[in-house]
Amino acid sequence: MTIVSSYHQPVLLKDSVDGLNIRPGGIYVDVTLGGGGHTREILARMKGKGHLYSFDQDADAEGNITWENNCFTFVRSNFRYLKNWMRYYRVEYIDGLLADLGVSSHHFDDESRGFSFRHNSPLDMRMNKRAGKTAAEIVNDYEEESLAHIFYIYGEMKQSRRIAAAIVKARAKKPIVTTGDLTEVVSPLISKEHEKKDLARLFQALRIEVNHEMDALRDMLLAATELLREGGRLSVITYHSLEDRIVKNVMKAGNVEGKVSQDFFGRIESPFILVNNKVITPSIEEQQENPRSRSAKLRIAEKK
Repeated sequence: MTIVSSYHQPVLLKDSVDGLNIRPGGIYVDVTLGGGGHTREILARMKGKGHLYSFDQDADAEGNITWENNCFTFVRSNFRYLKNWMRYYRVEYIDGLLADLGVSSHHFDDESRGFSFRHNSPLDMRMNKRAGKTAAEIVNDYEEESLAHIFYIYGEMKQSRRIAAAIVKARAKKPIVTTGDLTEVVSPLISKEHEKKDLARLFQALRIEVNHEMDALRDMLLAATELLREGGRLSVITYHSLEDRIVKNVMKAGNVEGKVSQDFFGRIESPFILVNNKVITPSIEEQQENPRSRSAKLRIAEKK
């Protein structure tokens, strides 16, 4: 299998794949193929035994693959359908699952995708360009209250209501169709000191809504909990507090809400044992080489 390395630089490569504790002959899943860095490393450690299923809904990622490895299957789908696809391939149990969440550097760099406020491009933000609402449709069609909710919950923006009101007022005059249109509308409400940070939060909130990222993450983690066999590993890299909280809750309590149940002796009942009680973060060297890694957190758990 040949994968183009320039597409995306993998984050916490060694630590995340080490976390899978790969056994030759095992069945593994990489639910975020992207540029293929993690997939390539997993395949190398499998040494031609077992099988790896790698998911990605983005056609750009699919274009990076040539079919030269009998141990590998690409699944062109959102990872929220993990359980359905494993049933389709008649896989009853898996030995490990790796997820590198968030957006690849490729998406930020591709001006045509609308993921970054650094470029003036169509306001799209869809991971899967073949389906779903664009960010422009959400910005122009959602009610003011719904927009405020998205910016507050997914972007953790204190000025969410003011921004939503400004968008509704602006779109009444003309549609907001590009990233430049959007930044022009909200910039007066953002201090120059925090401009990049606040715009990043705004774009993050829209991206999460466009791609239903939180719902997809919940579905995938619950499916992984069912599919992992005893001793199987879950290795997940997160980039913001919303997704990290969900991953932490599932690993600690077995549910996305983090509701802890205890047995008669007061021991927490969870399907997982934490492999690293403290999150693993990238080294200073990696953060300097790969800016995307600066907010990364790796959590690893083993199925009981």
